[in-house]
Amino acid sequence: MFLAVMGLMTFSAQYASAQEGDSLATTDSSELVAFEPMDEATVEEAPAEAPIHQEIKRLFIEGGAGFMATIIACLVFGLAVAIERIIYLNLASTNTEKLLKKVEDALNKGGIEAAKDVCRNTRGPVASIFYQGLLRYDQGAEEVEKSITSYGSVQMGRLEGGLSWITLFIAVAPMLGFMGTVIGMIQAFDEIQAAGDISPTLVAGGMKVALITTVGGLIVAIILQILYNYLISKVDSIVLSMEDSSIALVDMIVKYQNK
Repeated sequence: MFLAVMGLMTFSAQYASAQEGDSLATTDSSELVAFEPMDEATVEEAPAEAPIHQEIKRLFIEGGAGFMATIIACLVFGLAVAIERIIYLNLASTNTEKLLKKVEDALNKGGIEAAKDVCRNTRGPVASIFYQGLLRYDQGAEEVEKSITSYGSVQMGRLEGGLSWITLFIAVAPMLGFMGTVIGMIQAFDEIQAAGDISPTLVAGGMKVALITTVGGLIVAIILQILYNYLISKVDSIVLSMEDSSIALVDMIVKYQNK
């Protein structure tokens, strides 16, 4: 993904340069043919703004390719992990009320084996927990509850897998930005020392280049933080449904045993 982004930016720059060359050639040829005086409105017209991809490329170069590349790498890897977790959690979501209804109907009609088949053919961690509980049906309600609790912890660990990497990228991206800023400020003061004069243009240019890395790191951290909070809320929702449905399953098994 990172190589694709860099390739796209390089291709865009080459394409923009080719367009500029064509426009200059067209302008030169038109000037040879005829000359039209420009009115005041045309002279005072503001220059067209550069496309967004050119602005991003310019800021990337001004901020320093080394630090900006590491910050973009944090964004790419963080987005990859976040997208994988979003897909996994969406696939892990289950309509627990519908599943409990199917398990209850299977228990009443076909017994434990029919209920196992329902859980085996249903996707998601809730169905897996139900299946582990039904496997220990003959050992009593206490063993069923212990099995559900233990396997629930395993499923919770799987749901939270990969989130630590996102928190790592959230923490590292701003630190890389701050490091780039500090190094940029050091380079700016070195240029001031070499010039022997505190020029406002020299100081402002050095500070601008240094602060670009900080902005980049903060933007990456904000994007990943939003995705991280979404994933945490998704995990909490699935875990809550797991706990509620597990209690309902234990009650269902106890009721079936007392028949």
